[in-house]
Amino acid sequence: MNQTEYKESGAEWIGRIPRRWELKPAFSVLHELEDRNDRGQVNNVLSLSYGKIVRRDVESNFGLLPESFNTYRIVQNGDIVLRLLDLQNDHVSLRVGLVPEEGIVTSAYLAVRPKNGLDSRFAAYLLHAYDLKKVFYNFGGGCRQSMGFEDLRRLPVPFPLPVEQRRIAVYMDEATAKIDRLMSMRRRQMELLREQRAALIQQAVTFGLNPRAPLKDSGLPWLGQIPKHWRIIPVKYAARIKRGKFAHRPRTDPALYDGKHPFVQTGDVATADKFITTHTQTLNDVGYAVSVEFSAGTLLMAIAANIGDLAILGFDACVPDSIVGLFTRPGVETEFLYYELTCLKSWLHALAPENTQMNLNVDRFSPQKIAMPPPDEQREILAFIQRETAKLDGLHRSYERQLALLAEYRASMIHECVTGQRPV
Repeated sequence: MNQTEYKESGAEWIGRIPRRWELKPAFSVLHELEDRNDRGQVNNVLSLSYGKIVRRDVESNFGLLPESFNTYRIVQNGDIVLRLLDLQNDHVSLRVGLVPEEGIVTSAYLAVRPKNGLDSRFAAYLLHAYDLKKVFYNFGGGCRQSMGFEDLRRLPVPFPLPVEQRRIAVYMDEATAKIDRLMSMRRRQMELLREQRAALIQQAVTFGLNPRAPLKDSGLPWLGQIPKHWRIIPVKYAARIKRGKFAHRPRTDPALYDGKHPFVQTGDVATADKFITTHTQTLNDVGYAVSVEFSAGTLLMAIAANIGDLAILGFDACVPDSIVGLFTRPGVETEFLYYELTCLKSWLHALAPENTQMNLNVDRFSPQKIAMPPPDEQREILAFIQRETAKLDGLHRSYERQLALLAEYRASMIHECVTGQRPV
C-alpha cells in the first residue's frame, strides 16, 4: 500500500496536503458572478438558510422583500453562494451554500462559479470547511463587517486532480448524509422527550398522582375534570400579585445602568430553566430608585412581550413593569404554582388583548381560577415531577452531547477529506 507523502500548505487552517496536490489562489479557480436579473427574467428567488440554498416564498409576508428583484444576481446549478455579512457580530451562522437550481439571490451575497477544473461539490465542501473553521472572520487581516471577492482573491484552494475531487465529493455526499440522518433522528428524539416531559408535568399538576381518585368537573373549559378534593381558587387567592416598575423615560438612558443592583427583564424570564440564576444587566442607584426590587424565591411572570413565561428568581433583583411577581400565600408551594401556570400558557395568551404588542392585564389575570390540591399533595407532586423529569433531562443531556460530538466529527471529517488528510 502506497503511503501518501504530505507537504505544508502554509495556511494554518489547512495544515498539510498531499504532495501531489496543487495549492491555487481563489481567483484562478473561482469566478465571481455579476449577471443581474435586470429584466426580471428569472423569478425563482433563492436564499441561504442553515448552510442550504432554499427557495423563498415571495408570496408570503415573511421577512423584508424588495420592491423589485432586478438587482438580484442570477445563479445556476453548481454555483456557490457565500453570505459574508455581519462578520463582526454573527459568529454562528453557516455562510456557504451550493446552488441546486437556476434562480436569483440578493446582491448582498457573494456568488462564485468554479472554473479551470475545480469541481463544484468539492469546492462547496472546501469552502464549508473554511466556514466551520471560521476562516472568513479573520482572512485578510482583522475582522471586517463584510467581505467581497476582492478580499478573498488570494484565499488558498487545495487542488487535487479533477477525478480525485469528484471521488471526494461523492464520498462526502454519502458520509455527511449518514451523519445528518443520525443527527436528525437525535433531534427528533429530543423533541419527543420535551413533549413527554411537558405531558408528564401537565398530567401531574392538573390530575394528581392517583389515577383512581374520584373526579369532579372543574367548571373551567381549559381544565376539565380534576380530583374531587381539590379546590378551585382565583390566582389572587393563591398568590399576592405585584407588578414591577421602571418609571423612567427613555428606558435606554445609559445614566440608569451599570451599577450594583441586578436587573431582570422578560428575556431573562423566557430563557431561564425554571430558576433565574444569572443576570446580564444592572442598575445604578438612579435606576434602582425608579424600579422595584423583588426578593429571591419570587415567582416572576412576563405580562408583555414573552407573555406567560415564568421563572423563579434566584437572587434579589429589580424588575420592570413588564413583569409581575407572584408571592404565594400559605398553603401554596411556589414551584407548584410555577408548573401549573406554565401548563396554562396558552390560556394566559388568550387573556391578553390583541394590539401592536400583547400585554396581559393584571386585573384580568388575578381573578382567573386554577385548581389547587392540599399542601401535602402539592409536595408529593413536586417530588414526583423532580424525580421523573430528572430521568428525562439526563437522557436529553446525553442526546445533546451526542449531537455535539456528531457535529464535531462531521466538521473534522469534511476538513480532513478536502485537505487530503483522510484517504478516500
